[in-house]
Amino acid sequence: MAEPVLETRGLHKRFGALHVLRGVDLSVGAGERIAIIGGSGSGKSTLLRCLNFMEMPTEGEVRLDGQAIGALRRNRDGTETRRYAEPELCRVRQRIGMVFQQFNLFPHMTVLENAMEGLRTVKRLPRGEARMLAEAQLAHVGLADKLDAYPSRLSGGQQQRVAIARALAMEPAVMLFDEPTSSLDPELVGEVLRSIRALAEEGRTMLLVTHEIGFAYHVATRVVFLADGVFHEEGTPDEVLRNPRRERTRAFLTSHAEFSF
Repeated sequence: MAEPVLETRGLHKRFGALHVLRGVDLSVGAGERIAIIGGSGSGKSTLLRCLNFMEMPTEGEVRLDGQAIGALRRNRDGTETRRYAEPELCRVRQRIGMVFQQFNLFPHMTVLENAMEGLRTVKRLPRGEARMLAEAQLAHVGLADKLDAYPSRLSGGQQQRVAIARALAMEPAVMLFDEPTSSLDPELVGEVLRSIRALAEEGRTMLLVTHEIGFAYHVATRVVFLADGVFHEEGTPDEVLRNPRRERTRAFLTSHAEFSF
């Protein structure tokens, strides 16, 4: 089998006494589209934030392209901890793009400037090359006519599509979406989901935390139900969403009975 693009082994995350992730093992192959579902507080967003090191894992290992991130250091008491160097994390974040619930655009920058920012400040590309890449991705999400607009002049759906273009411009190996439609008015959800579906159809590797169960059914190659910081059930969309084996999964889906396949 091909080496996973992204992998976790025994991943834990604690915030003081709060144990959010409890030994998550995840393997993501090239071209996989994994939908992560679960109730509020189950650890979905924390998992994504650990995958691109916006949150540092408490224990366990994250591997990208077969290489463990960080270096193990032995403590005086004999235990081991993993230390992360900022230059390494910067390289990892270029390979693992992330789109947030909130759009996180710079309000004082135009659409084009927002999409160029990472290319200029992180990759340090010449302005002309950065502009070309940013314009291509903005056109990709249907915003070629909004280059000079400021975020305040855009709808929420348009702002989220700018955020998607900004992440794509960095040419990541994996895209993470953290409930990308949760901050949108209902009438704007569809335009963002269509953009994500188009990326899926291109064969991009992605993990999507979502409450759009019907969308997950049609787009994901694998669905994971996360509960109490562990993978409670996983499988194909048909296995998890149509024929769940576990009672807790069935109860969760019943509470979301408004979705349709």
